[in-house]
Amino acid sequence: MSTQTRLIQVRQHVLKQNDVAARALRRRFEEAGVYVVSLVSSPGTGKTYFLEKLLGLLRARYRVAAVVGDLATDNDAQRLARAQVPIRQITTGTACHLEAEMVRRALEGWKLEDLDFLFIENVGNLVCPSTYDLGEELRLVLLSVTEGEDKPLKYPPIFNSSDMAVITKIDLADAVEFDRAAARRSIESVRPGMEVVEVSAKTGQGMDYWPGFLEERLAQFRKDQVATVPKAGISSQV
Repeated sequence: MSTQTRLIQVRQHVLKQNDVAARALRRRFEEAGVYVVSLVSSPGTGKTYFLEKLLGLLRARYRVAAVVGDLATDNDAQRLARAQVPIRQITTGTACHLEAEMVRRALEGWKLEDLDFLFIENVGNLVCPSTYDLGEELRLVLLSVTEGEDKPLKYPPIFNSSDMAVITKIDLADAVEFDRAAARRSIESVRPGMEVVEVSAKTGQGMDYWPGFLEERLAQFRKDQVATVPKAGISSQV
């Protein structure tokens, strides 16, 4: 058996294990009625700042929490704690992505039924996270204007595995000569029909879109769960 064959077999086994864990997580989320959103991006896109502002917008009306992953330090968890919502850090060590089992362990002791939204911020990486399901209902891929318009062409798997694209730091678009049309063409060529939202967490541009959008998603999510299998204890408040 060649080394390459062995590596492929090990990878398939790891992914299969993750899929099993992710399905179990998704069932838990559905039973609890909590809508789970994951965020993926390369380092430096402003992912943590975007999430901090989003948590601040939601916490007045909804029960929200977040899990954040990094190779080292709990810096991002400390930053997100400023939003005054429950936060837990996952330190992966050498792993360049979160896995479903990591998320499961991080959630131990949390009563998911007490949440409306749970956000999972993945490790900054556009390669590894694309193949790891975390049981989320919605995956956002973030692209900053400082990264260039061709990022989707260079990393198509992460855009194919995501549900929406968020272009961040849009307040810097003119300064860095960011070509919006070219970026959208890149996204469209990789993932036709993908919804794209432009935001600036710093100025607030585009941030008012998210509470209403997520409210609709939460309501539909809970409606679908009740229609499929009625579950006691699932709140329908939005």
